[in-house]
Amino acid sequence: MHDLSSHSHEHFHDHITAFDSLDQAIALITYMYEHNKSHAEELHEICHKLEASGQNEAAFLVDDAVDHFREGNACLELALKNLKKGE
Repeated sequence: MHDLSSHSHEHFHDHITAFDSLDQAIALITYMYEHNKSHAEELHEICHKLEASGQNEAAFLVDDAVDHFREGNACLELALKNLKKGE
């Protein structure tokens, strides 16, 4: 998990739509899949810490967000499999 006190997490998304080939699209989707997976894991840890501190409602909402990350990633994974079949 990132140490939020000493880490600035900047996102640079200008490149997201700038691809010219199927290989580049696959690389970008793969990057986003891994990136989202990492954030889901971080949020899962935050959820546990919120639960431990008695912030149950916030923990529930963060846990719900984790589920949505995982659902989105499942779609990205299927898209990648589909794209890779067509290579």
